[in-house]
Amino acid sequence: MSNTIEAIHLLENKLKNLISNYEFLKKENEILLQNTTKLQHQLIKREQLFAEQKKQYDLLKIAKTIEGSGEDTKDTKLKINTLIREIDKCIIQLNE
Repeated sequence: MSNTIEAIHLLENKLKNLISNYEFLKKENEILLQNTTKLQHQLIKREQLFAEQKKQYDLLKIAKTIEGSGEDTKDTKLKINTLIREIDKCIIQLNE
């Protein structure tokens, strides 16, 4: 009978340790999920900022080319042609 009681106490102790470890890992998982969400939001903000700055850079490059700096004139002409084609497509759609 003594062995049975010892086995039960040992099982209870192991079960308590297991539950304790489970609760700890559960809390740790919640913290990690919160950090992941926070980092994803930061990444999205940085990507948006990058996209805005790239757009500003492209506009500045076009403005400098139009100004007559002589650099990137081919890129500017291509961009202007693309914009003209887009405008033409819009006009065609409006006329339909």
